[in-house]
Amino acid sequence: MSSSSAKPPMRDALVAAAFQLFLERGYEQTTVDDIVALAGVGRRSFFRYFPSKEDVVFPDHERCLADMTAFLAASDDGHEPVQRVCDAARLVLRMYAENPTFSVQRYRLTKKVPGLRAYELSVVWRYERALAEYLRGRFAGRRDGTLQADVIAAAVVAAHNNALRSWLRTDGQGDASDTVDHALGYVQSAFGAAPVPPAVPLTGEQPEDVVVIVSRRGAPLWRVVQEIESALGRD
Repeated sequence: MSSSSAKPPMRDALVAAAFQLFLERGYEQTTVDDIVALAGVGRRSFFRYFPSKEDVVFPDHERCLADMTAFLAASDDGHEPVQRVCDAARLVLRMYAENPTFSVQRYRLTKKVPGLRAYELSVVWRYERALAEYLRGRFAGRRDGTLQADVIAAAVVAAHNNALRSWLRTDGQGDASDTVDHALGYVQSAFGAAPVPPAVPLTGEQPEDVVVIVSRRGAPLWRVVQEIESALGRD
């Protein structure tokens, strides 16, 4: 994982001033001029760090996206692809968990402001595209490789965001990683590589019954699982 340099104090001051005003006056009622006046800097200083007022609400996403892209670029063929994108999503969780108070404030603010919700969706889409591009490369040559990559990337983002919002709704209490791990476990079990079965013990004992399933090539994973469960007599 790539490391990031310390953020400039002025950048932190601008974020702190912005959120103080957002909480006191409301997002729509706060201008860039208000923010720079409270921070004690000029407008040019603000726009050196943030292209718009929306960007000051999400100050760490560019860094996190760069970290995620570097993390995926450092992958090799030994990394199981689905596990790798799940681990990449955990970088986003780490960003939120670094400052729970700020993350909860942003969550509440974003819920109230439609423009910020739209901005957040665009940020999420960029994360999803980064995951999908990595998977497309790993699945190149597979039948429906691009489709698989896009579906898995969307599933990772959906699972991560569902768990993240659950944690934010608790005001950032508890360990967010447990909640996210649980959600990503569904993605891993549905799309990840199957574990290697244990070897038959050489003790003279009779091995358990073996069930062989014949399925057409390209059948969806859920259909194969359904056939296995049916053969085993499970609901």
